[in-house]
Amino acid sequence: MKLRRLLSVFLLAALLCGLFTVPAAALEDPDIRAKAALLVEAETGTILYDKNAHDELSIASTTKIMSALLIFEAIERGELRMDQSVTATASALRGLPEDGSTADIVEGETLTVEQLLYCMLVISANETCNILGETVAGSVDAFVERMNQRAQELGCKNTHFANTTGLTQSGHYSCAYDLYLITREAMTFEDFMTIVNTKSYEIPPTNKTEEERVLHSTNALISNWRLAGYLYSGAQGIKTGSTDAAGQCLVSSAVRGSRTLISVVLGAEKVEKENGSGYIVESFTETARLFDWGFDNFSSRQVLDENELVQEVPVALSKQVSTVAVHPAQSAEAMLPKDLNVESLTRTVTLDNETALAPIAAGDRLGEITVSYGDTEYVTVPLLAVADVSASRFLLARHAVGEFFSRPSIRIAAIALLVLIVALVLWFRFYGRNRRYGKAGSKQYRHRSYHGRRH
Repeated sequence: MKLRRLLSVFLLAALLCGLFTVPAAALEDPDIRAKAALLVEAETGTILYDKNAHDELSIASTTKIMSALLIFEAIERGELRMDQSVTATASALRGLPEDGSTADIVEGETLTVEQLLYCMLVISANETCNILGETVAGSVDAFVERMNQRAQELGCKNTHFANTTGLTQSGHYSCAYDLYLITREAMTFEDFMTIVNTKSYEIPPTNKTEEERVLHSTNALISNWRLAGYLYSGAQGIKTGSTDAAGQCLVSSAVRGSRTLISVVLGAEKVEKENGSGYIVESFTETARLFDWGFDNFSSRQVLDENELVQEVPVALSKQVSTVAVHPAQSAEAMLPKDLNVESLTRTVTLDNETALAPIAAGDRLGEITVSYGDTEYVTVPLLAVADVSASRFLLARHAVGEFFSRPSIRIAAIALLVLIVALVLWFRFYGRNRRYGKAGSKQYRHRSYHGRRH
């Protein structure tokens, strides 16, 4: 799983740095001929090119990337094994068009999960999505529900699946950016990348066939068996797709040196050659142009050094020092257009608090620094204290008392107590005295009758 671990590091870097788009004015637009296109630097998550990347479109068999992702995740959870035998059911084969992509699997035929995945991803066999979907979820409909749930979990905003295959159906759509999110996750599985980068694969005879099946990739960037003239050095997978509604679609990746690019091209066309000798499938040619443009015009350059002192942060509650220096939590690189000078980048420091409170330990986070150019944010990294700062016990105690009495609940309670004390004082002053001496202005006299002197 070395590749998966490596790609997981790439994803972590993307989360730390955030996904962003390079300044459009920095480079000449490659003007990709398709309804939508996206090019992303895998290592950093940098969006190098974006054309209608969030438009909802038909996506044809690129749908199968999500179907495969769910299968590999089920294998990872131990719910399936690559060598597990699965038998095709009538319900899994029902409703599939006869002229669609198929491995000619029939009801009652048994293949392994691995063989079915090769059929799904190498020749885009529609029936394999339903067969494996039933195996994992119990029914095709339940598997489609899982596809939609997983899309939401991955952050897809413009995606809804109505089937497992990508066949044209109302309510089945996605966008270039969402397909990138799904593909990025699938690429963390080494077996997925092995299969999608396979030129040909042989399936031996089964319980329903006497001859082996030889599968040849539909991806002309890695195999010229079906179409010649499109091979791209460094291309690795990933998935083709084409229907009348979706046009020519291709999700692909390519490696050059230490760099990996991921591209999505949707809604490209077949264009007849000028000499009339055939046609050009522009999903392949435009993807190749995107890769060349990305590799040729961008380079990774260091924009932050973890050892540099960015600034001094004011410190309170310490008698030793009044400031502490901060440094980036890590060195950081950004994928920049080659004609963009690093010195022209803008650094913005945001402190967690205007004044840091002692005690402070070296390595404590005190803020963050963002490196940007124009409206494009390239990197955001935490800022850490470079040294310990001890606190004054007296200042700390005074601060604690102040903090205690500054709490809204304490202040309300204090006010209520004060009101109660005032009320009690007034009560004792007026009502208590009245009880002791009687009401003011009133007098009681004891009347005695005079009966004269007794003789």
